Amino acid sequence: MSAPRSGARARRSLGDVYRERASRLTGAVVWTNTPAGDGQGAVLPDGCMDLLWHDGRLLVAGPDTRAHRTTGPPTVWAGIRFAPGTAPALLGVPAHELRDRRVALADLWPAAAVRRLTARVNAGDDPARGLEDLALHRAAETAPPDPLLGRLVAALDAGRPVSATADELGLGARQLHRRSLAAFGYGPKTLARILRLRRALDLARSGVPFAETAVRTGYADQPHLARDVKQLTGMALGDLLARG
Repeated sequence: MSAPRSGARARRSLGDVYRERASRLTGAVVWTNTPAGDGQGAVLPDGCMDLLWHDGRLLVAGPDTRAHRTTGPPTVWAGIRFAPGTAPALLGVPAHELRDRRVALADLWPAAAVRRLTARVNAGDDPARGLEDLALHRAAETAPPDPLLGRLVAALDAGRPVSATADELGLGARQLHRRSLAAFGYGPKTLARILRLRRALDLARSGVPFAETAVRTGYADQPHLARDVKQLTGMALGDLLARG
């Protein structure tokens, strides 16, 4: 399963302290973030799901189809961000049940087990490392992700059309949609759109002009790119990039 691109899942305001590293769990990223100011920010759609620690609690961030607004005091967050399609097998919950949601882990797993896991994470010096250990232990007890999902992500992330990708994988449209809902939280067309957004933002942040970014990432033109960014993030492209 391919790893998500480097970069924060949560778009941060200037002054935020954010750190991430590659996880020992294949394809995952371990991160910590301390928001600045009033703690307001936006988490952009990225095809991923996260296991989170905040104020001594364990939570799960489901797959987003739009920007998720964050508020609250600027306290530390830690997380492990799973590669697209890999979290449902670890959590034992289809991704579409968590779409556009943040839920307590105790809502998904037995409360007694979550209390023990929470106490273990809280007892350590590094909550992010505790989450990583939890995920590694869980991965050792569950079946690995379907390799077909990795091929699907790779093809769509390379800009392959959904119909052509389905043919290459030997899947009918309905079967592909059903498996995508369980693995990613939405259908393959939405996944392709979100992956394209990530590619475009990577290029734009590296200084590639917007018009060239649009062409290189498969948009019809720069206005098409601008509309898609606005619809998925709620912000204009220039304003989004200015946030860092």
